[in-house]
Amino acid sequence: MKDDMLLWDETLFKDPEVFELDYVPEQFDHREAQMKSLRFCVRPAIRGARPVNALCMGPPGTGKTTAIIKLFEELEKHTRSVIPVHINCQIAGTRYSIFSKIYKKIFGVTPPSSGISFKHLFDKIANELASRGVVLIVALDDVSYLFPEKEIDHILYTLLRSHESLPGFRAGVIAAHSEPSMKYILDPRVESVFRPEEIMFPHYKRDEIFAILSRRAQLGFYPGVLSQYVLDAVVDLTAESGDLRVGIDLLKRAGMEAERRASRSISEDDVRKAFGSSRFLHLEHAIRSLSRDERALLRIIAEQPEGKAQSGELYSIYREIADAGYTKFYGILRRLEALRLVETSFTGSGMRGRSRIIRLRYDPAEVLARVGL
Repeated sequence: MKDDMLLWDETLFKDPEVFELDYVPEQFDHREAQMKSLRFCVRPAIRGARPVNALCMGPPGTGKTTAIIKLFEELEKHTRSVIPVHINCQIAGTRYSIFSKIYKKIFGVTPPSSGISFKHLFDKIANELASRGVVLIVALDDVSYLFPEKEIDHILYTLLRSHESLPGFRAGVIAAHSEPSMKYILDPRVESVFRPEEIMFPHYKRDEIFAILSRRAQLGFYPGVLSQYVLDAVVDLTAESGDLRVGIDLLKRAGMEAERRASRSISEDDVRKAFGSSRFLHLEHAIRSLSRDERALLRIIAEQPEGKAQSGELYSIYREIADAGYTKFYGILRRLEALRLVETSFTGSGMRGRSRIIRLRYDPAEVLARVGL
C-alpha cells in the first residue's frame, strides 16, 4: 500500500461535527456590530423591562442564526431574569406549535398535542412568567415560514399585546428573515407594537470567508489534508454563491470525495465534484419541507418555458391536477415565495391592467431533478 493511500479504517476528519450546518462555533467572528446591536435590544429585559424587538435581515448563510444562538447563550449564562426561546419556524410553523416549544422551555415538559385549548396553554405560560418576574424573548428564525395564512400576525399579536390584558407579562421578539427587506405587510395592530430595530447581515467578504473556512478546516481535518491552494478554490466558490453554508458543506463533501479515492489530501478536483451538490444546498433543503401539493405546483412552474408564467395560467394547470380552489393555490404560491423558491413581479399586461408573473429562482432543470412527487 502506498504511503499516500488512506487505509480502510482511517479518516481525514478529526472532528466532522464542525462541518455540520447546525454547529455553533465557539469563536464567532466578523459579526461584532450585529452582536452589539442585539445586546442593545435585549438590555432592557435584563432590568425587567420589555426588550426592543429586532429584525435580523440578510441572505442565507450570513450568520443570523448563529448570532441569535450566541446571544441566547450569553443571556442564559449571565442572567436569570430572561427566558430566551429559539424557534426554527421551518419546524414549528403554527401558533400552537410555537407556544408549545415556549411551554416546554419554561416547564420542562411538552404540553398535550390535543385536548388543551390555546388560551389555556398561553395563560399558563403568561401567569408563570408574571409570577416569576421574568421576561420572555422569542427568536422566530426563518420567519418567512409564518407568512402563509398570516400566522405571523397571530403570533406577534399574542406575544406583544397580551400585556394589555395580563399585567406582569413581558415579552419581546427577534425575527430572522433571509431577505434584504421585509416585504410582508403586518396587520396594523401588530405593526404598531412590533416596530423592530433592523439589523443587517450582509454577505461575508472574501477575506472573512477565508478566515472562517480556514478555522473550520483546522478544527475539522487532520494536518495536511487541505492545502492553501485548495482552500482558495473553496473560498472562491463560496464567495461566488454568497452563502457561507455552501462553503462549510463543500469542505465536508470534498473531504468525503477524497476519502472515496482513498487519498490523504483533498484535491481541487474533489472540490469541483463536491460543488455540484453543495451549491444547491438551499434548494434541496427547501424542497424536502414541501407537501405533495406544494411540490406539484413547483413542478408545474419548472415545466413552463424559462421557468416562468402568469399566475392565471399556472392556476388553470394546477386546478386540473389538484382540483383545488384559488385560495389554496394562492396560499401555496405564497409559501413557495416565502421559501425563496419563486419570486413574483407585476406587469401592466393583464386583463385588469396588472398581471402577476411567477418566476423560479433556480434553473428549472435542477428543480425538476429534485422535486419528485
